[in-house]
Amino acid sequence: MTSIAPQLPPANDFGATWDFLQSGLDQIMNRLEEGLDRTRYSILYSAVHNFCARGSPPAPTGPSGMGTPMNHRAATHLIGAELYNSLSKWLENHLDKIRAESEQHMDEALLQYYTKQWIRYTTAARVVNNIFMYLNRYWVKREIDEDRKNDVHDVFTLTLVNWKRHMFTYVHHNVIAAVLKLIERERNGETIETGLIKSIVESFVSLGLDTTDSTKSNLDVYKQYFEEPFIQATEVYYTTESEKFISENSVPDYMKKAEARLQEEENRIQLYLHESTHKPLISKCETVLIKNHTEVIWEGFQNLIDLDKQDDLHRMYALLARIQEGLDPLRRRFEDHVKKAGLGAIERISQQETVDPKTYVDALLEVHRKYNDLVQSAFSGEPGFVASLDKACGEFVNRNKVCKASSSKSPELLARFCDSLLKKSAKNPEENELEDVLNSIMTVFKYVEDKDVFQKFYSKMLAKRLVHDTSASDDAEGSMISKLKEACGFEYTSKLQRMLTDMSLSKELNDAFKNSLHDVSFGNLDFSVLVLGAGQWPLSAPSTEFNIPEDVVKVYDRFQKFYQTKHSGRKLNWLFHISKAELKVNYTKANRAGYTFQVSTYQMGVLLQYNNATSYTYQDLQKNTALSPEALNPALGILVKAKVLLLGEGQSANEPDTRYNLNLDFKSKRLRINLNMQMKTEQKTETDETHKTIEEDRKYLMQAAIVRIMKTRKVMKHVSLIEEVIMQLQSRFKPRVPDIKKCIDILLEKEFIERVEGQKDMYNYLA
Repeated sequence: MTSIAPQLPPANDFGATWDFLQSGLDQIMNRLEEGLDRTRYSILYSAVHNFCARGSPPAPTGPSGMGTPMNHRAATHLIGAELYNSLSKWLENHLDKIRAESEQHMDEALLQYYTKQWIRYTTAARVVNNIFMYLNRYWVKREIDEDRKNDVHDVFTLTLVNWKRHMFTYVHHNVIAAVLKLIERERNGETIETGLIKSIVESFVSLGLDTTDSTKSNLDVYKQYFEEPFIQATEVYYTTESEKFISENSVPDYMKKAEARLQEEENRIQLYLHESTHKPLISKCETVLIKNHTEVIWEGFQNLIDLDKQDDLHRMYALLARIQEGLDPLRRRFEDHVKKAGLGAIERISQQETVDPKTYVDALLEVHRKYNDLVQSAFSGEPGFVASLDKACGEFVNRNKVCKASSSKSPELLARFCDSLLKKSAKNPEENELEDVLNSIMTVFKYVEDKDVFQKFYSKMLAKRLVHDTSASDDAEGSMISKLKEACGFEYTSKLQRMLTDMSLSKELNDAFKNSLHDVSFGNLDFSVLVLGAGQWPLSAPSTEFNIPEDVVKVYDRFQKFYQTKHSGRKLNWLFHISKAELKVNYTKANRAGYTFQVSTYQMGVLLQYNNATSYTYQDLQKNTALSPEALNPALGILVKAKVLLLGEGQSANEPDTRYNLNLDFKSKRLRINLNMQMKTEQKTETDETHKTIEEDRKYLMQAAIVRIMKTRKVMKHVSLIEEVIMQLQSRFKPRVPDIKKCIDILLEKEFIERVEGQKDMYNYLA
């Protein structure tokens, strides 16, 4: 059978043309699934084209017989308008039928009907738009360009405008109600057809028309008719649920519920909501689920941290981080908790008579390590919690029970712990382990306020390690100084670095001296000297005279001459009080092979006397060595305690006539015996002297800071000057206001500064 193509209506017959187009519209809008073949499509397009593109009507003949041409723009206007208006009216009637049928459906059935009709309508609308493309391209474009009418649109936009006007306006209330009911069912745990909601949302977005420009759209319809009621419904739902749940369950359980709900809403946005809804929806959920219950959540914090519930703490952090200032109370409570934990840890160990430096530092580190790990894991390393941890650590490191006697106790004990680590010992950690421990020490050092105290004690102990050759490792010493330099700058460690340099130079000097002795022999004497810069080393001059033993005088004089030839004009100050010696003894009956005594230089001076006799009075020893009682008494005390010397029967130590007899029956299980030990009284004296030195240094530092500030500012108020001094010096120590005032008074007396006349609280710099 041969099909016959329908005939095109006459181009100038609107009635026939419209009837022809109506039948095509009916097929496209109501039976498009049956198919629209290419021929039918082309004929419909041609009908529109022929009707709109036909020439202007014949011009009427005037009295003169001359034709008067009609305005071409007016002719095309009339042609296009008639077709456009008829199409708009047809769409209106079509949509009235769809709307009437929609009234038979409710809830989910309504959504299914609405979605089905929307998809069919918009699919058909695109075909209609193509068929009427000629109308769009000429008549519609001209109308829009000349702004003849505000309600003229391209044909596809026209279809959407009609849907909005004749379908959406009447049914949106029921559609929205059905959508919200469906979402509530999903929130209650039911499985729903999310594709329905997604289609509804997409239709609302599509209806956001920019009637002045068909290429643009907006979200006005979506926002007004969907998003606003959806957000309101969400608020009502979660307000009711959260208030009931939190009243019946624990804080951790509520947080899990809130976390799950927030994740569900995130998923909901991904599944079927427009992305623009993310901010208002999540913001509303955060307000209802978190902000409205912050007081209860905050109150649950202490119990969680007491029980170390890290997962729950992280959940609490993650939830409260979502709202403004939600973490502030947690940070304050965390700081108080850490401070209390640190103070408690130190109080437990402070009950001992003397606090062991390692035990003390380990206690500080244990608290810091525990809560630093908590900050990193539970609080994601958030800067506010890091700051709270630092503030709490600063408090318990500098103001704990051990520090009550002296605020400088923490840096002193830290320096002593460093000394024990860096000194030769059987307990020395391995190299890698030592580096980790030194890093841990720097963690505590960061919180120490009186860094000048640490520096003073550390430099003294470093000096002893270097002088007595008790450093475990030159690399470790260098590593520690590098860490201190990184933390406090070059100036802080310049003297420490110079001390290491002096040790290298001294080795070279000793080698040169020994090479110069090729023609001289001093028997069994092995002599070694450290030449150290007086300005870099924290070493005090000896407080007593000392007669150098005859056995040592020759080599002593030889070195003096050797050094002067190398460095003329320099003066050597001999520090015998920190020198040491080893003596080989073979007088004992128990061991003829002999023992080796490790002694101080003063002890050596005493013991070498016994090469000439086996018994001396205290007065004899004092005269022969020229040592003051303060130096002689401790030296003798250790020799007597070790039973190298024996007191005369019934006599008391340190009396002029008391005899000190060489113990010929001396016995020891060891062949090398260390007698060079510091007594507790000496240690305390040395510590007290160090603290006095620190106080003196601080006075000079404060005075220097005041002069430096005044030189720059010229004129300054009293309060501002004190604040500036504190700010400049707080990296080394925390100056006390009364001490700063005393320094100001000293500088007023020395006329570095003066009070401004008539203003007691104002100072003027004097050049």
